[in-house]
Amino acid sequence: MGRESSPKKSETVEVRLPLAAKTAFMARCRAQGLTASEAIRGFIDAELVQRRGARHAVAFWRQVLVAAVAGLALGAVAAPALALALSPSRADFDRLDRNRDGVVTFEEFRAR
Repeated sequence: MGRESSPKKSETVEVRLPLAAKTAFMARCRAQGLTASEAIRGFIDAELVQRRGARHAVAFWRQVLVAAVAGLALGAVAAPALALALSPSRADFDRLDRNRDGVVTFEEFRAR
């Protein structure tokens, strides 16, 4: 079976640089054992991956924000209803205070 080959490199990008920048870049590439083309392709590939990762991070935080807003909205709607359901009323107390002495004993509470 044959080895998969990388896509053919047929496109070019022209970049204008001052001579000093080009000379320093070429010297750094030589020191790292790279051609200028390899170094530039590596830079472009890294930028594309970084941008893609940044988009995923933005999408993630957008989803977190939407979930938080939805949770707050649901809480704002549910809180008054829960407060009413959880706050005892005089009628609730009267149902428990079977002998109407103003004190709910454990026996009265258990008999509810």
